[in-house]
Amino acid sequence: MLNEWKELQDYTGVVNYTARNKQDTTYLGRFTFDTILDFEGLNRVLTILARGFLFHNENGSPAEAPRERINYAKRGLCAWCSVPDSKKATPREAWQFGSDFGELHSEFPGLVDENGSGWFHRHVHQVVDFVRKNPEQASSSAQKKCAAIEKGFDHAWRDKVVQMQIPLFAPTTKGQWGLRFDSFLAQALELGPLRSEKPELPPALVEQLHSLTPKGVPVEMVETLAAYYFANKPEDSDWVVLPVANFDAYFGTTSFGRKYLKQIPETILERSETGFGLCRYRLGDTLVCH
Repeated sequence: MLNEWKELQDYTGVVNYTARNKQDTTYLGRFTFDTILDFEGLNRVLTILARGFLFHNENGSPAEAPRERINYAKRGLCAWCSVPDSKKATPREAWQFGSDFGELHSEFPGLVDENGSGWFHRHVHQVVDFVRKNPEQASSSAQKKCAAIEKGFDHAWRDKVVQMQIPLFAPTTKGQWGLRFDSFLAQALELGPLRSEKPELPPALVEQLHSLTPKGVPVEMVETLAAYYFANKPEDSDWVVLPVANFDAYFGTTSFGRKYLKQIPETILERSETGFGLCRYRLGDTLVCH
């Protein structure tokens, strides 16, 4: 979450499909089942991807003229999101948006294969394959969620990919369609290049966080939240958007959002209620360096 370039690699590289026990969800990579089934946290994922396509070459070096790379970045997003057409699907008209971008394989070979299966689509099905083949290493909850994925993910993801292409002011656009390629590109242009350096917290603040963190709450989580706050605080506000769903994936446990976050006192951070995998927060007034 602090090294955004590393985050991009996690969203596009090889995932370690393994688990030590039923509580270990390493096989999910930087995702949770909530992201896969309800698409929570995808806004950040796709914005990170868009920033990578716009501002960086494949080796991470700065790219020239980011605004001239908008169409390239949009094709990259389409490739990553691609899902093969259903075998039962009726042929589309020329004016209709599609979800199969297999034709982009030569330009983005790592993001979409020749059959139109994008990185995310392949990852989701590899998660299911791992759980099915290794039931002794997956919880009963994970097995039930994989059954739900097998039943409806492809159809839901096709619909979502089509929705993401519809222009903001098109007559058919609905307010709840919060995910949209144009929005990710706009956010990416505003946020700029990906950050690769982890911000350091002042020793006095670290000591204070250690003393204020309740017993049972991992202090590393609290330190990460503080570092993320300083790295993302806007100039005109004390509030920072907290992508709770993405932090769940980063920490490898939904206990962060469902358990630990609620136990952090307002002396450390004040926050709003979580909705759609997001909330906003600011550090407590009594913290040093606030």
